[in-house]
Amino acid sequence: MTNIHEQAMSNVYQQVLARLLSFFSRAERTALQLLIQRLGAAAGGMEQIADLKVLAIQTGTRDSCYTLALLRAAQLTIASRAPATFHLRVATLRLNGTHPMALENINRSYSALFVCDDPRVEVLMADNRKVVPFDPLVPFSRAGRESNRLNMLMLGHRRACGGLLDLWDDGYLATGEFYGQITRWNHGVDVLISSDTPRQQKLFFEGLKRAAAKAGHHSSSHHEPGYAGLFAFIDEMGSNGYQRFYSEPGHQPWRPAEDFETCRRATLVDIHDLMVSNLEERGPLLTDFLGFQADELADQLSDNDYVSLPLSAHLRGLHGCFVQGRTYEEGVGQYLQRALITLRRKRLPERLCEQVFEAFGNPATITLLRTQIAIEAQRNLGLSEAQLVCLLFAPFVDNGAALERFLRRCHPGMMVGLPDLHRAMQGHHVADQIVQWLVDVSGLPLHLVCELYRRESVVDEGRVPELMGGYAGLEIDALAPHSPVPGESPAGR
Repeated sequence: MTNIHEQAMSNVYQQVLARLLSFFSRAERTALQLLIQRLGAAAGGMEQIADLKVLAIQTGTRDSCYTLALLRAAQLTIASRAPATFHLRVATLRLNGTHPMALENINRSYSALFVCDDPRVEVLMADNRKVVPFDPLVPFSRAGRESNRLNMLMLGHRRACGGLLDLWDDGYLATGEFYGQITRWNHGVDVLISSDTPRQQKLFFEGLKRAAAKAGHHSSSHHEPGYAGLFAFIDEMGSNGYQRFYSEPGHQPWRPAEDFETCRRATLVDIHDLMVSNLEERGPLLTDFLGFQADELADQLSDNDYVSLPLSAHLRGLHGCFVQGRTYEEGVGQYLQRALITLRRKRLPERLCEQVFEAFGNPATITLLRTQIAIEAQRNLGLSEAQLVCLLFAPFVDNGAALERFLRRCHPGMMVGLPDLHRAMQGHHVADQIVQWLVDVSGLPLHLVCELYRRESVVDEGRVPELMGGYAGLEIDALAPHSPVPGESPAGR
């Protein structure tokens, strides 16, 4: 019976491979053969391929789904030629800002590639630092949402007064920590596959180092550029990226603790040069086979997986309204201008410019937009508009250096309580109303507000404040002439 079942499954996998390869162009077939060669070299020879454990991070983006399809084709192709093939681990990190469309893309690609029932594939996700089997129907845990919310606030409040609010720094740090843990889980893996371009690698590594500095980790040594130095930096940071914020016993470690190897032995296999850059050439494989659905504007206007474009526009509007003393509409207008510059710099179809203008440039719907995005931020991130505005000012660090300015601009009625607010953050007993106001306006428990009060702000080196690149979701070079990555089409990847 077992042999009959194995033979039946073998036939299924052969059918999956045949259908998958039918969507491959000539360039993709060439890339597949080169990928198999690189995996064989990583294993120490094709005769050792059965002992190779490969990790792919799945985020539901176009590139991660496409990379998984290439890896699955390599795995099944090797299996059709040899007695055994490599073991594949596919893992997803759950975060508050994860778009539902991303989870749907992940689930559809898993179904199309038939990975969930293949014993040669581990399909995992991490929720609140616990590694569990991937299940798109299981909602993000309440504890995971709260932990993610607190981490986002703590990192956001470490900015220097007047510095950029990059609401997604937590995404970089959480992902870096995730890389370090998932490579060690269940006897570890040998290889991490990355299809990120050198520019994407540089942006991620810079974001990770920036976020780590805000969490209290300071790198003491030079690291190789891109992902070549990623694991060395993660090792230096330690297994818990947020450990210097939280001292209470309730802060969850990675679990199950007994399933993590003490040492990590993973190396990087970079395959960005194997990725077909022409989106039209990739189209049939992504849409017709994997069932991938794209958010075109998000693909083109952001360089990481954490940015929400509507929330970026909302933050720019709030910055204009509360920090600059202008109007919400003028702040969103600034975001719109930079978005249009980015789209036109990339020589993208005019219909995308029309979409972004319709989304953020219609004066008649700007009030409704503000209300809708505020609801989205409360639902997805657990942050009210008042708490987002508080983040813009970062009033607690440096012994509350910006607190008076924050109160004058946003809460003038609390100016009379300024001395008591300082006393509360110094750990002294004050009226319950003062404590409750701090908790409500910050979204943090009092002991974490006190933690921020004792900490110094962190200056983001190399950032240009006047461009608002951090929370606009646009990188600093958005206004500069575009220099495409070799092999990239003008429309990007």
